[in-house]
Amino acid sequence: MKYWRGYLVAAIMAAISGALLHMAEKYTVLVDMVFPYVTRTIQNFLAVWSSGTDLLLWQVAAIAIIVALMASIVLMILLRWNPIQWVGWVMAVIMSIYCLHTCVYGLNYHAGPLADDVRLTVTDYTLKELEEATIYYRDQANALATQVPRDGRGEAKFSNFDTLAKQAGTGFEILTYEYSYSVFAGETTPVKELGFADMYTSMGITGVTMGITGEAAVNPQIPDVALPFTMCHEMAHRMCIAIERDANFAGFLACRVNPNPQFQYSAYFMAYRYCYNALASVGTPDAAAAAARISRGVCREMQRDLDGYSEFFSEHKDDSATEFADDVNDLYLTTSGDKDGVGSYSNVCDLLVSWHIQEIVIPAQREENVSTFDPYDETQVDLSGIVGALPEEDE
Repeated sequence: MKYWRGYLVAAIMAAISGALLHMAEKYTVLVDMVFPYVTRTIQNFLAVWSSGTDLLLWQVAAIAIIVALMASIVLMILLRWNPIQWVGWVMAVIMSIYCLHTCVYGLNYHAGPLADDVRLTVTDYTLKELEEATIYYRDQANALATQVPRDGRGEAKFSNFDTLAKQAGTGFEILTYEYSYSVFAGETTPVKELGFADMYTSMGITGVTMGITGEAAVNPQIPDVALPFTMCHEMAHRMCIAIERDANFAGFLACRVNPNPQFQYSAYFMAYRYCYNALASVGTPDAAAAAARISRGVCREMQRDLDGYSEFFSEHKDDSATEFADDVNDLYLTTSGDKDGVGSYSNVCDLLVSWHIQEIVIPAQREENVSTFDPYDETQVDLSGIVGALPEEDE
């Protein structure tokens, strides 16, 4: 029996995790009412606690676990431990960590959509509406592209990582206190730099948030134009916005209202990329023509940033490493409750188009339909009750 104790512990931890996830999927309303608020308090505490060091505590713990694993292999050989028993305890450790993650963060994948919290009505949209949204984000980014710092080659050169990290929380504070979006009332402690950046760059990973330690981390090597958006994306995860689509949209909202033009440009730049890619992927002649037409309207500065963004990842990503990372991430997301897996990142386009319709198109239509009041126009003035104001009716 002693050889199977590790397997028993692993099975118990797996059963607890599975039961919690099943309950969360079945009672999503209950989860949305309670869990995000409880776990956000935990994340706030952990974020402040872990901010005492620039090191990522979860990376330190991961290294310690790997070292312990290698040492246990050596001991297993020297002391002739039973390998079956060893595998069981390794599985027990892994499942215990996963169960802890599920308890303190994982159920957020079954919370309600961010759109409900920010009073956004998400509807199906037409190709024309997608085209109009893409044009809007392009034009906003074009206007801001000349306001950000650039080097002699025209490449965007934003403030350094630490400066941007300290400013990233401002957008969320504005959303909380000026827009009354309580979902963003989380800890705005600056995100950390992701250690071993070369490895993560080769896998195309721009950031990681670890719920167990409350740490949000961003890859410092990614292009400057994407840094503010990615910082806000990871900070949104730490605020218990787990779904990737929603974290992307939160990143857009927070960057958009940030008073720093670098954040605003990052918001519209990334929004344009998501909408343009969605438009280009439709696959019809009309969509292809619209995408080509919109692309021609990109200003020189923004085009330089788009090219630089694509060149960076094409030059630094390793196809095999990226495929492995995507498969692992997709498995984690789908297991946790994000049914779209890695596809959830690009699904932010649905929210961006709906936001454009609700916040830009509809208000503009209302303004066009409001006529100017003319006090001398009898058709606009109620003259009833004023003696002599109306012509007398013939008896």
